[in-house]
Amino acid sequence: MEEFLESLFVTLKAILLLIISTIRNLFPTGWLPRKDVRGQTVLVTGAGSGLGRLMSYEFGKLGARLVLWDINEEGNKTTLAELESRGVEAKAYTVDLSDYKEINRTADLVKKEVGKVDILINNAGIVTGKKLLQCPDELMIKTMAVNTNALFFTTKNFLPAMLEQNKGHIVTIASMAGKCGVAGLVDYCASKHGAVGFNDSLASELYSLKKDVKTTVVCPIYINTGMFDGAQTRWPTLLPIMEPEFVVDCIMEAVLTDRAFLALPKFSYIFMALAGLLPTEVISLYGDHFGITHSMDHFKGRQSRRA
Repeated sequence: MEEFLESLFVTLKAILLLIISTIRNLFPTGWLPRKDVRGQTVLVTGAGSGLGRLMSYEFGKLGARLVLWDINEEGNKTTLAELESRGVEAKAYTVDLSDYKEINRTADLVKKEVGKVDILINNAGIVTGKKLLQCPDELMIKTMAVNTNALFFTTKNFLPAMLEQNKGHIVTIASMAGKCGVAGLVDYCASKHGAVGFNDSLASELYSLKKDVKTTVVCPIYINTGMFDGAQTRWPTLLPIMEPEFVVDCIMEAVLTDRAFLALPKFSYIFMALAGLLPTEVISLYGDHFGITHSMDHFKGRQSRRA
């Protein structure tokens, strides 16, 4: 009887949490109360361009101190200069995220020169855009190193201080490629599945420790940052190539309201729900119908291949 009552209580609590989560997801951007990040230190990887640069600007507007990481020194300096022109305290570091030893060395430098990190934005990513048999071995290895392995080492370096304070936030910019497979993105999809799995397992560990360190994982489809130039969708109304400013607005809302999961566009939630129920053959059929199967056929990317 005791086990039954305990199970009933957990089930009722789960239903309540489901209702709360659904209601939160239905609120328009800006309606929910946001946490204050003034004076907090936000570290953004891949800050030299794209989403990383835009997120850095947004956190700067909110009074946060920025730590900028990127292998692209010139782009990172551009982000730094813009932040400083706005009166934002910021510091830039050139770091190769495919090298865990360099991550560890740079993290030690940040802790010495800046101090603890309150919000870690694991954003940096690369894409080859080649089918498996045409993709050079070294590029596949690097994709996994930057998109997946780097998450282990950035987080291992900055999580301890968060646990000690019992507050902080780890944000993982993954992809819908971390929830499904796409032709021409075998290594990228594998790396983003790894990123989603990393976030989910980290969230489970933090829950088991009863620590108030938040996690957010973001799974967008193609974004018009240049990284996926040439990618196409057959149904742009349902699956648009999204503008980075819109995506960053959604990410900021998710982080500042402690939302655990964000998929973009909203149609992605329906796809994920169906993907968990439908046979592989049916998923492939719909993938072909919506143009996902051939979305990378005309991929060009950009020279640097960096997010």
